[in-house]
Amino acid sequence: LLQQVLALAGKDINPENAFREMLHLMSELLGLNRGRIVLLDEDEQGGHIHYAYGLSKDEISRGKYRLYEGVTGQVLASGQTIIVQDIDQDGAFLHRAVVRDRLPTGSVSYLALPIQIRQKTVAVLACHRIRVRRRMLSDDLMILRILATVVGQLLHIQSYIEQKTRDLSMQNALLQKALQTDATRYGIVGTSPQLLRAISELEKVADATASVLLLGESGTGKELFARALHLASPRRDKPFIKV
Repeated sequence: LLQQVLALAGKDINPENAFREMLHLMSELLGLNRGRIVLLDEDEQGGHIHYAYGLSKDEISRGKYRLYEGVTGQVLASGQTIIVQDIDQDGAFLHRAVVRDRLPTGSVSYLALPIQIRQKTVAVLACHRIRVRRRMLSDDLMILRILATVVGQLLHIQSYIEQKTRDLSMQNALLQKALQTDATRYGIVGTSPQLLRAISELEKVADATASVLLLGESGTGKELFARALHLASPRRDKPFIKV
């Protein structure tokens, strides 16, 4: 199982396929059914099922939990593994995503483990387990802990790539704007993101009639930017007077 999951993870930058196949193999090889990965929402006030195996679209859509709400919400909030030995005997189990009629008639357990990045809980790996099994529960928990660690690493890599992509897109946009505006016409030469961002802000206020305050230590180019502001303004044909 672990070998197949890691092999899939190495084939694609987007870990979605690896996650779905991992949940599939958990069910087919281990009998850990209806596996799901619940990701923390952007507002960090709860989470929802993002990847799943053995759940319908309707069940996935119902899988939303606020922090401390139900077993899944408690794991999201506390970062602690929770084992429900019998979902029919635990008042904290909500039966929200999967109604009881969809599950086996015997005792069913629910295992929920935190997925963490740099000691922060960002998701939950959870599944159902038939309580009576020849394989020990501790063995299943050991495998799930390893899988939760792998998922956390893949989510961390995905987040890093997405952030770098956003940074590059922003830098490319600034460079394109610099080419369009030709910053050298202000007597300013440079292509660093900070410089291009400053020129972009300068041009945004150039048409305003309000006064503009330029702040910076001695030698950072305040006078140069003041002249650039004058050249970008409707008063560019008037004298530039230094006091």
